[in-house]
Amino acid sequence: MFEPMKTGLWQGRVDSCEPGDSRRWHDLVQPLDPESAPGIALLGLCCDEGVRRNQGRVGARNGPNAIRQALANQAWHLNQPLYDAGNLHPDGDDLEAFSRAQAEQVEQLLAAGHFPLLLGGGHEIAYGSFLGLANFARTRLEGPIGVLNFDAHFDLRQDHQPSSGTPFLQIAEWCEAHGQSFNYACLGVSETANTRALFERADRLGVHYLRDEQISEWHLEPALAMIERFITPLAALYLTIDLDVLPAGTMPGVSAPAGHGVALPALNALIAHVQKCAGSRLRLADLAELNPVKDIDNRSARVAARLCHQILKTR
Repeated sequence: MFEPMKTGLWQGRVDSCEPGDSRRWHDLVQPLDPESAPGIALLGLCCDEGVRRNQGRVGARNGPNAIRQALANQAWHLNQPLYDAGNLHPDGDDLEAFSRAQAEQVEQLLAAGHFPLLLGGGHEIAYGSFLGLANFARTRLEGPIGVLNFDAHFDLRQDHQPSSGTPFLQIAEWCEAHGQSFNYACLGVSETANTRALFERADRLGVHYLRDEQISEWHLEPALAMIERFITPLAALYLTIDLDVLPAGTMPGVSAPAGHGVALPALNALIAHVQKCAGSRLRLADLAELNPVKDIDNRSARVAARLCHQILKTR
């Protein structure tokens, strides 16, 4: 089910007496329509069926609107038009149909020249994001697609049905079925949140990864080098951030808070390096797993909104 932009979410401070440019996100955002000039398109994915299937804490279906409310009052420092493309909701528990509908929306946004920034939702959204990019790239781009995931979990689980724990294995299987290489990097992996079986599967699939304890703002060189090596051969990049990659103290409002995590300053520096290395090859991004039900004083939503700014500020 599609839900159009809700203007009531976009409310914030108005500095009418301030000289100069004092605009905020709520001043700039417009509903997306077919005639909109290319810009940034926010699409909410109000789904946490995958989290429920994965035995996690549900509530991420409310994440997109919580992020919008946090975004609304942020000062505007970007250079492109900003659109709200509304929300997608699943039909009951039909996650598979939801992924197909999401992929169609992503492909349409890319074809219209927009940069889709998707707001989740559980990390099951990663499969629909990838499919949308793959469908767009099929007749328009030559070369491999890569997926760069900042996450405490590989999300390579084998299960009897898709869930928030399976999207990157689903992508690997799609790539194999379509004769394409599986290019997946996961930074911030928690050793204690992933079984030996998952590490072994990641190794068999050729996944590039670093554990959370290998990444700090005082020792970023290995992560920076891995990002550059990973991105260099790609024709297109999909960036996905599971917010549980951040420490629980910074990001309490997620399905599975991290006992260690990657600190926000380090994550910001790594995102900046992704932008530098990928340039226009960065085609879309998403944020997953914000769970307002478990948030504290909107702390997690505010951090997610700041990450949106970080992803977009060099575009």
